[in-house]
Amino acid sequence: MKSDRSHALFARAQRLLPGGVNSPVRAFKSVGGEPFFAQRAEGPFVFDADGNRYIDYVGSWGPMIVGHNHPKVLEAVFTAARNGLSFGIPNPLEVTMAETLTRLVPSCEVVRMVNSGTEATMSALRLARGTTGRDRFVKFEGCYHGHADSFLVKAGSGALTFGVPTSPGVPKALADLTLTLPYNDFDAATRLFEDCGDTLAALIIEPVVGNANCLPPRAGYLQHLRTLCTRHGTVLIFDEVMTGFRVALGGAQARYGITPDLTTFGKVIGGGMPVGAYGGRRDLMEQIAPSGPIYQAGTLSGNPVAMAAGLAMLELIQAPGFHAELEAATQALCDGLEAAARGAGVAFSTQRVGGMFGLFFSNEKVDTFAQAMACDSATFNRFFHAMLERGVYLAPSAFEAGFISSAHDAAIIEQTIAIAHDAFHAIGST
Repeated sequence: MKSDRSHALFARAQRLLPGGVNSPVRAFKSVGGEPFFAQRAEGPFVFDADGNRYIDYVGSWGPMIVGHNHPKVLEAVFTAARNGLSFGIPNPLEVTMAETLTRLVPSCEVVRMVNSGTEATMSALRLARGTTGRDRFVKFEGCYHGHADSFLVKAGSGALTFGVPTSPGVPKALADLTLTLPYNDFDAATRLFEDCGDTLAALIIEPVVGNANCLPPRAGYLQHLRTLCTRHGTVLIFDEVMTGFRVALGGAQARYGITPDLTTFGKVIGGGMPVGAYGGRRDLMEQIAPSGPIYQAGTLSGNPVAMAAGLAMLELIQAPGFHAELEAATQALCDGLEAAARGAGVAFSTQRVGGMFGLFFSNEKVDTFAQAMACDSATFNRFFHAMLERGVYLAPSAFEAGFISSAHDAAIIEQTIAIAHDAFHAIGST
C-alpha cells in the first residue's frame, strides 16, 4: 500500500516526539517497520493519511465498541461542545454518569471520575493503602495498570519475591512494596497470602488479561482471589479499564459473578474521549477528599464533552442483545482464523471473552503469561504485516488483545477470514 504521507509524517514526528509517537506501542517497534498515520475512521474502518483503508481490530485500544464515528456519539459530543468544553465546576452530566455507572455495576456504590485509566488505578491503590494502613500490594505478571511508578514492576525470581523496576525513574523503594504473582496460578496466590497476606493493602488484577494478549481466568480463579482478599483484609481491585462494558454489560465482575471492593474504568465510558473512573464500596470511597482525608483531584475530571460521549456510548450498548451479538461475532472471527491457520499448516490458537480476542502462534490454548511469552512472536510479526498489507489492522504487538465492535458485521468478518487465509499461506511458505 502507498505510504508516502505516513512516511513523511513519521520522519517529522521523530524529530519532535520521543520515538516519533505519544505512546510506545504505536511506533511498531515490536513488529518492525513504520506506523501509518490515521486520518479518519468510520464504522469498522480506519483510513490512513495516504487514503488506504483498513479493517480495524484495535478500535483505539478498546473504546470503539460501536464502531468509529457513531452518529449518536458524535451528536452528543457536538451538543455538549456547543455549551462549553470545560468548566472546572460541577455539571449535570457528571451526575448522570455516576448514576449510570452505579446502576450498571452494583459493586460501585460511589464513583469518582478522572481523566485516564492510569489515573484511576493509581488513585484506587492510594485509596486502598490509605484505608488499610498498609503499604504493600500485589499485581500479576502480564497485567498492565498504566504507567504510574508502582505498577511498572515485574516479577522477581519467584512468586514470593519482591518486584524490580522495569523502567528507569521508578524508585527501588516503591518496587520493594510491589509483590507479583503468576496469573491463573491458584497455589502461588495461596502461598503468598499465607506468607504475608495480613500486610497487603490491595491486590489489583485485570480479570481478563488484555496486555499479555487476551488471557481469560481459569474456572474459579477470580473467586479464589476474592476469598483470599476477604480472609486477610486486602482490598480487591478489578482493573476493568479494558474489560468494563466490553466482556459484559456489567464488566468482567458481572460475567464471572465476583464482587471486587474497588473497580477502575476507562475506554468505553468515554466514548473515545480521554476519561477514567474508579468506584466501589461506599465506606471506602467516602474516604476520598472532600468526604475524607485521602486526597485526589483533577481539573478536567468529569469533563462535559467526555461525559456526553460516554453516556451516549453506554446507552447504545444497553440495547437488547448487544453483547450476545458482539460475542457471536468474536467467536466467528476466532473460529474462522483458526480454520484458516490449520489450512495453511500454521501453529495457531485463539482466546476470546466477549468483544476481546487474542491471537497466539502456538498449538496449545494459552491462559498464562509464561505460555504467552513462549509463543512464536516472530511469526506473529510476519502475520501482522501480511494482514496490514492486505488491509487489516491488528494490534502491532504479539502481546496485545484485539477488539471487535458492533460495526464488524458478518460480511466484514468473512472478508477478514478470507484475507487471513491468504496471509497464513503467505507466511507459511516463507
